[in-house]
Amino acid sequence: MWILLIILLLAWAALAVLGFVVKGLVWLAVLGIVLFLATVVIGMLRGRAATKK
Repeated sequence: MWILLIILLLAWAALAVLGFVVKGLVWLAVLGIVLFLATVVIGMLRGRAATKK
């Protein structure tokens, strides 16, 4: 589970960086940042749920 989360975080970070490097792809940077934050939140929620069980 954690490996998948780390891979997704790296993919979203790469999309964000690529979007900022290529000026015409700012939408890709925004998408990458949003997906990165969503993955972090989901990972935190699942981590808390796993520790409560």
